[in-house]
Amino acid sequence: MHEEIKLTREVDAVQIPSGDTLTIPAGTAVFITQKLGGTFTVATSQGLARISSQDSDALGIDPEENEKQQAEAERLKDAPLEDQIWAQLKGVYDPEIPVDIVNLGLVYDCHVEENDGKRTVLVKMTLTAPGCGMGPVIAADAQAKIMTIDGVDDAKVDIVWDPAWNQEMISEEGKMKLGMV
Repeated sequence: MHEEIKLTREVDAVQIPSGDTLTIPAGTAVFITQKLGGTFTVATSQGLARISSQDSDALGIDPEENEKQQAEAERLKDAPLEDQIWAQLKGVYDPEIPVDIVNLGLVYDCHVEENDGKRTVLVKMTLTAPGCGMGPVIAADAQAKIMTIDGVDDAKVDIVWDPAWNQEMISEEGKMKLGMV
């Protein structure tokens, strides 16, 4: 990490913290600052940006992370649906914080509703700060990961502000990763 990499091709990315979409041209020098949950946070001369795992080849990275995630999904395929959902949510990260949204205490509620034979996963989550421009991106990432689970027909991730998040909501595991213990 923190080694300069030149993009081998143009990639679409999300600017941090605004959440705006941008295109980073081929040949641009970037530094990977974080690689979690299948996405990459990179530092560029224009600031921080998040690149999805599907563009990892432009960073010259072997898609081993995707293979690990597929192996974990295979391991969990016979687990109860709620366990599979929570496992997927643990793969979602705020690109500025090296702890998943579950261990950060950002997920307030997660349950499955069944209507007319269709399963919908409903998630209520918050953010560490109301002004975080990455909120919609993080929520969309959570929704996309949930939708990869067999048997899930729809997923809705709502961002809520009550109760307000605070550091006491971080799990012990999260606090250890952040050096707070």
